Amino acid sequence: MFRILSAILAVLIVVVIAIVAGIGFVLSPQDELVISDAIVVVSGGETNQRVAEGVKLYQAGWAGMLIMSGAARDAKASNAMAMKRMAVAAGVPASNILTEEKSMNTFENAQYVREIIEQHKFNQLILVTSPYHQRRAALVFGKALQGLPVKIINHSSVDSAWRKNGWWLDPWARSLTGSEMEKIIYTLVVPFPSQK
Repeated sequence: MFRILSAILAVLIVVVIAIVAGIGFVLSPQDELVISDAIVVVSGGETNQRVAEGVKLYQAGWAGMLIMSGAARDAKASNAMAMKRMAVAAGVPASNILTEEKSMNTFENAQYVREIIEQHKFNQLILVTSPYHQRRAALVFGKALQGLPVKIINHSSVDSAWRKNGWWLDPWARSLTGSEMEKIIYTLVVPFPSQK
């Protein structure tokens, strides 16, 4: 009996470890890069890293356009305009950068970027955000782009503090991971408003 209980306990421990370790990979899906119409960079945590990754992809020839998405939280220039300035300073022509300056959250990023996608008839996008935010952003953009023939390719930037391996070792990363999991569940449950 003791051996059976020990074996069951060992299996449960392995399962728990696998689940905990797997959460980071669930949050941060990475797709194989393919040539796309545009690279969408959403503002948020560590925006500079997100912009740097978007610029790197642009300069490597993965897309000919950048879309910077994000409003300002105060009276200053929008996040999107600040991101555009960073990209221009890094060598991207201003004419190859579109901005969406109204969104205050991921839901609005997707909603307002949809308008740009429809206007330019883009069919394939590389979505760049922080790794812990990638799954939720992809889910939200997927819902927002329903009805359009658009494929989303996930490719996150590097985050200075969060890692898909070992996120559970840091209290801040644990809190962030828990919050993202809650938001993903909400995203899966709550319907996206129908488009015009």
